Amino acid sequence: MSAREARPAAAERLDAPKAAPARHAPVAPGGGQPAAARPRRRLGPIVPASTVSGRTLTIVIAIMTYLASLTLGGVDLTRRTAAGWERDVVRETTIQIRPAEGRDLDAAVERVEKLARATAGVADVRPYSKDETARLLEPWLGAGLALDELPIPRLVVLKLSPDTPFDDVSLKRALEREAPGATLDDHRRFLDRLVAMARAVVWFGVVVLILMLAATVLSVVFATRGAMASNRDIVQVLHFVGARDSYIASQFQSRFLKLGLRGGIAGGAAAIVTFFLAGAMLSQGVGSATVDQMDALFGAFEIGPSAYIGVCLLVLVVAGLTAGTSRATVYGTLRAMG
Repeated sequence: MSAREARPAAAERLDAPKAAPARHAPVAPGGGQPAAARPRRRLGPIVPASTVSGRTLTIVIAIMTYLASLTLGGVDLTRRTAAGWERDVVRETTIQIRPAEGRDLDAAVERVEKLARATAGVADVRPYSKDETARLLEPWLGAGLALDELPIPRLVVLKLSPDTPFDDVSLKRALEREAPGATLDDHRRFLDRLVAMARAVVWFGVVVLILMLAATVLSVVFATRGAMASNRDIVQVLHFVGARDSYIASQFQSRFLKLGLRGGIAGGAAAIVTFFLAGAMLSQGVGSATVDQMDALFGAFEIGPSAYIGVCLLVLVVAGLTAGTSRATVYGTLRAMG
């Protein structure tokens, strides 16, 4: 019989169901344990459970998952910050009072405050004091500022009502008439640029995330080919005796799925710990000028629940990509062998 004709017969033997055990098993010679009751040797896996390449791949997957999780957290933080900026545009505006020779800034602040409170659509008015203004400029100009010697404007922040439309036209006219040197700034142009920059950062983070996943896929491809090369004799024998490609691929898939889960969980857990540590470090610096400026620009450093859910999903995606890539690589290699 030729080898080509023997392969289907061997495949049928591999796929055939096991025969039911006899009701009365024969006794071994010498009165020992019945032959059918003796424990059978379990065949070892095609892919060894612990190899240097497997540990290396686990470390690579953990690093990629960690970096991808950090990218995901940064994208989530930037996206929520941009949304907060867009909300601030419609609920807050600022009046600047420029200093001039002979102008009493404190009296001008009081006049501006009265005019703002009398304007429709203004829910609250908060003038910044000299100390608060100096604190805002402290990260750039240093501590101990003498504001009287510097032409620094005073700020009056207006909280807008969500129910009543803001009458900015009448307020601008009142400021021109009764408070010279005071200008209304709605931050629209500046915030539009910040929002555009934040959206660009978000898309850049998405591209980086895709590239990291692609690098993980390539690493799995090379690791799978290396595992098949090191076990080439076993794979060829199984392939020759008629073992189905799906059986061989499932052996590699289950092994690489475990590697992907280990590496993904390790990298995702490290990223979550990093998020907590970063938040704790910034919370300890609350009250300093630098942290206050970061809060004013980016908001509080709080990774939202969507980021943590995204990290968990990312771990599952990495494990699925690892298993699926391994299976596809095995199929391709087996077709080349056949």
